[in-house]
Amino acid sequence: MHARVILEKVRDRAPLDVEELRWLARSIADGGLTDAQVGAFAMAVRLNGLSTEARVGLTLAMRDTGNVMRWDLPGPVVDKHSTGGIGDCASLIIAPALAACGVFVPMISGRGLGHTGGTLDKLEAIPGLSTRVDEVRMRSIVAEAGAAIVAAGGGIAPADARLYAVRDVTGTVESIDLIVSSILSKKLAGGIDALILDIKWGSGAFMEDYDAAAELGRALVETANGAGCATRGLITDMNQPLAPSAGNSLEMISVMETLTGRRTDGRLLEVSAALAGELLEMAGQAENPLAGADRIREAIAGGRAAERFGAMVRMMGGPSDFVERWMDRLPAAPVILDVFAAESGSVAAFDGRDLGNAVVGLGGGRLRENDRIDPSVGFSDIAALGDEVSEGDLLLRIHAGSVEEARWAEEAVRGAISIGSPGPSPDTIRARLN
Repeated sequence: MHARVILEKVRDRAPLDVEELRWLARSIADGGLTDAQVGAFAMAVRLNGLSTEARVGLTLAMRDTGNVMRWDLPGPVVDKHSTGGIGDCASLIIAPALAACGVFVPMISGRGLGHTGGTLDKLEAIPGLSTRVDEVRMRSIVAEAGAAIVAAGGGIAPADARLYAVRDVTGTVESIDLIVSSILSKKLAGGIDALILDIKWGSGAFMEDYDAAAELGRALVETANGAGCATRGLITDMNQPLAPSAGNSLEMISVMETLTGRRTDGRLLEVSAALAGELLEMAGQAENPLAGADRIREAIAGGRAAERFGAMVRMMGGPSDFVERWMDRLPAAPVILDVFAAESGSVAAFDGRDLGNAVVGLGGGRLRENDRIDPSVGFSDIAALGDEVSEGDLLLRIHAGSVEEARWAEEAVRGAISIGSPGPSPDTIRARLN
């Protein structure tokens, strides 16, 4: 096969067959295509799109450029993916809760991207814990704890790693087809039986526009099912932080408050139970998603999810007594500054992107790939949309490395939170895709 011929076909919207897609993915992974050719392919897809069949074929071809795991476990193997948002730490609740219900969760997760936080960064706020484990260790953790939340190894979908690097510098990151293939090639390499997708929309999400988020969600669900993995999606609201916190250690506190029964309501638990409930039904472990969500809540209330989380933390290098002493184990910022409402009214709107960027500005995220993160900084006790506040009431609490940084963050968050007349509150779960 010849790269020029295949590139011309993509340019001219001609269909590619399975063998051409496999050759293309292998050539991206092994260097058979130059960066210029990979960039030309990405731009042609960005401008012209792919058919559903070609998108499925590209996803499978990219998956097969690396290791594809096979499991021999006494239960279904499932996974969850979120398109990203501020205060979204649901994976850290969902994985151990599912494990407590008899399913296995080998979750390959990512780090922070832009204003949205990363699951791996949040988990690594736990002292000593490392998300970089080899396949042998990952298999051991999944078998014993029921769940492992880890970074993708170099052997997982190497075609995607190279294609993403080229997309990043060629203005083609926003391609729906390439986003879908990137996400799913890595997820499907985990050898899973079922997948649930949390499609975020709103000011704090990667996709702020609802229609754009729904388009991405439909493409993800359609492609994953076409690739042979039972998949559903929920479109969930991200017009405010999902947890009442933003920042790695602070979100871990929200996770532990939920897993240990200190917080028994709220949007974080609602979304976590709904997503995990869908997976239990797909895996044959619940009669329907509502019954599955009830099982998840019971696993949390009974402490079994926390036990699984503690086992995972211990096997990944964290403290063996983390579940019992998490308040003493998580890093804390030296400066705390309360931000109070300057007027009376209702919390009418958040600019989630500005709020997330303020966490990054405090040092809780990355401006460059190799930046070090301060896990202790961010915001806690964040008011919710629709909350009525009087002048002087707490809006949120800033955790910072210095007084100067805290004062800077105060100005940033005051511009990101609007006080006014209450508007209609969007449903936390907007739509279901299958």
